[in-house]
Amino acid sequence: MGPPRQRTIVLLFLAAMLPILSSSVSHLLSARLAPALPLAARNPNRLLLLSLLPSSSPLRAFCPSTRATCSSAAAMADATLVADNPLLADFEFPPFDAVQPAHVRPGIRALLARLEGELEALEKGVEPAWGKLVVPLERITDRLDVVWNVVDHLKAVKDSADIRAAVEDVQPEKVKFYLRLGQSKPIYQAFNAIRNSPEWDSLSDARKRVVDGQIKDAVLGGVALEDEQREKFNQIQQELEKLTEKFSENVLDATKKFEKLITDKKELDGLPASAFGLAAQTAVSKGHENASAENGPWIITLDAPSFMAVMQHAKNRALREEVYRAYLTRASSGELDNTDIISQILKLRLEKAKLLGYKNYAEVSLARKMATVDRVQELLEKIRAASWDHAVQDMEDLKAFVKDSGSAEANDLSHWDLNFWSERLRESKYDIDEESLRPYFALPKVMDGLFSLANKLFGINVEPADGMAPVWNSDVKFYCVKDSSNSPVAYFYFDPYSRPSEKRGGAWMNVVFSRSRVLARNGSSVRLPVAHMVCNQMPPVGDKPSLMTFREVETVFHEFGHALQHMLTTQDEAFVAGISGIEWDAVELPSQFMENWCYHKETLLSIAKHYETGEVLPEEIYAKLVAAKNFRAGSFSLRQIRFASVDMELHTTYDPSGPVSVYDVDQKVAERTQVLAPLPEDRFLCGFSHIFAGGYAAGYYSYKWAEVLSADAFSAFEDAGLDNEKAIEETGRRFRDTVLALGGGKSPLEVFVSFRGREPSPEPLLRHNGLLPVAA
Repeated sequence: MGPPRQRTIVLLFLAAMLPILSSSVSHLLSARLAPALPLAARNPNRLLLLSLLPSSSPLRAFCPSTRATCSSAAAMADATLVADNPLLADFEFPPFDAVQPAHVRPGIRALLARLEGELEALEKGVEPAWGKLVVPLERITDRLDVVWNVVDHLKAVKDSADIRAAVEDVQPEKVKFYLRLGQSKPIYQAFNAIRNSPEWDSLSDARKRVVDGQIKDAVLGGVALEDEQREKFNQIQQELEKLTEKFSENVLDATKKFEKLITDKKELDGLPASAFGLAAQTAVSKGHENASAENGPWIITLDAPSFMAVMQHAKNRALREEVYRAYLTRASSGELDNTDIISQILKLRLEKAKLLGYKNYAEVSLARKMATVDRVQELLEKIRAASWDHAVQDMEDLKAFVKDSGSAEANDLSHWDLNFWSERLRESKYDIDEESLRPYFALPKVMDGLFSLANKLFGINVEPADGMAPVWNSDVKFYCVKDSSNSPVAYFYFDPYSRPSEKRGGAWMNVVFSRSRVLARNGSSVRLPVAHMVCNQMPPVGDKPSLMTFREVETVFHEFGHALQHMLTTQDEAFVAGISGIEWDAVELPSQFMENWCYHKETLLSIAKHYETGEVLPEEIYAKLVAAKNFRAGSFSLRQIRFASVDMELHTTYDPSGPVSVYDVDQKVAERTQVLAPLPEDRFLCGFSHIFAGGYAAGYYSYKWAEVLSADAFSAFEDAGLDNEKAIEETGRRFRDTVLALGGGKSPLEVFVSFRGREPSPEPLLRHNGLLPVAA
């Protein structure tokens, strides 16, 4: 779930102040909903008949109290949308194919009304006992999480003006409910009573983590605030929700807005055949019916597959510059300008932190993480210092190569040249062309190999289950995960392809349902976890399957790592099952761990087979891929350090009401994290969704923090011997039984020590990245 590929898990949609531990449930409102609904909703036909009566009829008295709506066609429509609303159905899997924007307002409002009643009942009868507190609380939070996540997910993958408007209308009501829930003093006091009771020591580790987490979340959610302070806190939360949503929409709209139509093929000289095919396919979708890869016309966009093809391969320097500048300045001007939104977000976060008694927002963010501000800054500086000289050498090597190539660009190397010439240098140095590797990485083969690896390491089988659950697009695949006894343990959706007109960029994993004992259905002992994985790789072109770059292969492995931690949990308490309740800076451990296997010989050769001939990737090319693994590692490391450092600066020392702009802060950070100074007009912050529209505010460092954990975890397999199948299998089972199984039921440090036998060390990360001598 970083910016190079926009890797995020959908914990991106959580707000730090809310006591929502990313749980989910399919148990919604069917017959149990009816008593709480108005007459019209329970029987829309009765409303229709009453609305046909003359206005003088005494039977009109039986209309609902809002009598004016009795004769309103709009009211009838709303009532029907509640009665037949797929969001309110008792579904086993979400009805992604049936939910329409028109269902959002009535569905969410009916659900909130129902849950408000349940919350009031809980508060009146709450007792400091698991069955009287946690069980009903889990049902309430899970119900709303599941339904809202369905809506939020559809907005991310099937965006439209209608769904945006619907979400905008009901979002304040949803936030209000979560605030009301998180600030419930009876619930907070009941959790504290459990914490201080004689029975505390007899609780399982998982249940202790549930209690401690709920107490901490309640405090961060403002439960201790009174009167004006609480009202102000809640206003801030509402405004932040609106601003982060608007930030995300502006980035999507700015990305979609840029389209460059090209009719002269010479302007695209250097682009690989796959990029020509994609550009022509995009042109067809934009109304150029006769567009073809050979004859055009072609449309270039800022969507990742199109953007990266231009930056890496277009010989046309002017085109590279135009596309680069467009990308770098997305959402930074006109009606889509995010500059003021950033300023407002930072001001509100600081104000919120001070209301809670913290000096800055970073302290709020890190209150629920492994690290402290000091330890984050220490780690970032250690990696920055280890990376700097390597990055300087990267730039010197690149300049020398460009000069030797006889290009005039050697004397004026700029940002839009770096990817292009780096790719040429990599081809020259390692005799490897990433585009020429695409035919070896057809999506079906990659997935087969990934699933085989999961079987070997974790003893699971992943089987297609298309048709078992509704999907939101015909390209979406559905899978069942089974254990060694052939019993289902989880399910997941996979949405692999880019759809720039409706789908948010990047790659992420999100929760559909969490594993839960409380919410088991159909006589089973536990509700199984369900996830979805979303990527944005190049779709099939013509009769060719989706042919992936090696980086896209790494991305799929990464997101599957997140999904595995969610799906292979053995925790039955939903608040700490899977990825729920895990400290944010540890949540990237399994995802980054899985990336390491892309360089494992047996694994890579099992997926790298030519889509036409079946030829396995030649071993000499595999050797070159491994040799090229740390190509420009110093530069890539510094890039991540820049993102993490500017994030921490903006949320610790920066004064959003002062004279210094956020862009000044970024430029200052870049002086020590970027060898080639950024352009004065660099506005990448306006597209930095991780920290302004997601869950990574004062948390982007988590990628590096978790990378330390993941590299050290993978070194356990290296120590066991990567060619020793039995040892790999045993180590894989231990990884499953600790890192993947324990979820948030133990602290991440305890989990890591249970697997590794000691605390983590940064040495394996620096060694893997070639930033330390192997003998270190």
